[in-house]
Amino acid sequence: MSKMALIVQKFGGTSVANIERIKHAAKLVAAERKKNNQVIVVVSAMSGVTEQLIGYAREVSDLVDPNQLAEYDSIISSGEQVTSGLLALELQSLGFKSRSFLGWQAGIKTNKAYAKSRIERIDADIFHEALAADYIPVLAGFQGIDPDNRISTMGRGGSDTSAVAVAAALKAERCDIYTDVTGVYTADPRIVPKATQLAKVSYDEIMEMASLGAKVLQIRAVEMAAKHQVKVQVLSSFTESPGSLIVSNEEIMEQRLITAVAHSKNEAKVTLKNVKNTPGVVAEIFKPLGAANINIDMIIQNISPDEKTATVTFTMKDTELAAALNALNNAVDQQVFNCDDISSAKNLAKVSVIGIGMQDHPGTAQKVFQVMAEQDVNIINITTSEIKISVLINESDIETTVKALHSAFDLDN
Repeated sequence: MSKMALIVQKFGGTSVANIERIKHAAKLVAAERKKNNQVIVVVSAMSGVTEQLIGYAREVSDLVDPNQLAEYDSIISSGEQVTSGLLALELQSLGFKSRSFLGWQAGIKTNKAYAKSRIERIDADIFHEALAADYIPVLAGFQGIDPDNRISTMGRGGSDTSAVAVAAALKAERCDIYTDVTGVYTADPRIVPKATQLAKVSYDEIMEMASLGAKVLQIRAVEMAAKHQVKVQVLSSFTESPGSLIVSNEEIMEQRLITAVAHSKNEAKVTLKNVKNTPGVVAEIFKPLGAANINIDMIIQNISPDEKTATVTFTMKDTELAAALNALNNAVDQQVFNCDDISSAKNLAKVSVIGIGMQDHPGTAQKVFQVMAEQDVNIINITTSEIKISVLINESDIETTVKALHSAFDLDN
């Protein structure tokens, strides 16, 4: 008999969208359990339920006050409660001992950043006790409990983070993320029909992909997997495909120059002109944005020829643009910093080429820019790291750019 391993299985909203799919998910859990493995299950809300609950909350509140956001979290976390109970019942009907756990029952402690909280601690003993009694725990993902004993949620895709965190806390052999795609692709197959599935992807690459628009995994889940070296397998609930395994760089035998082309829509940018070029002024600009919990992405600063002023440009999701402009205008009104003009633009997109092999191959950036020039696509902003090159473009140019770059770096094959 093989050694018993601990496997964490996470089922996304489409995998538990209705009772039929919940029954199918239970069979996947049962199949893993019959391999003589221990299993912990983490579930999302049934597909569409969270959006419905968000809609209810927005009908009665503008959701700006922390107390309002705390109630918002209480509301939207209820979807996972329903799924976890239904899946536990189905596992019982298949002859297994199983019980559901809400985040607070499982000892998942978070901070107080409602709607985007972070896990600070997990009481692993609660899971160990359930497993020792031969139970299959079914955890309601996406949620925990804050220092004030209030329910908190972890933001879009937070069930991925719940699953990886549990796998890390209990030193699981692997964390399987079941979704409606067969794995990680070289590009979005809806845009690039020739995109191919990757058997293995490094933590660094998938982290960049997640941050740059690929919606396979929540970026915080990837960060946690990399930090704790949790092997993550992304696979479909609906096919026999082996999926894609996310591992350390060292476990990828051949490092490709470019692994994938990622893109994200709904980007916005803000430009501050004639900011006084003195030490600390940029910190003062971003302080109110941080206080408003606005996630800033690309940042570019251009210094004037006389070095007395600067132009500062940065990007964010367009859903956060209004809050960003409000925070910046308030800061100017309070003379936190001075600038001549604050302008903004929407309907932008970000396209990125990603690959750990890029570190050892000069000329990648020139090739990206050449390909875009040949497609007559204007580049608005550029940012780079050791393993990615990102360009900000008009949203209307996404399909042209992604297809051209995918082909230019031989990813069509």
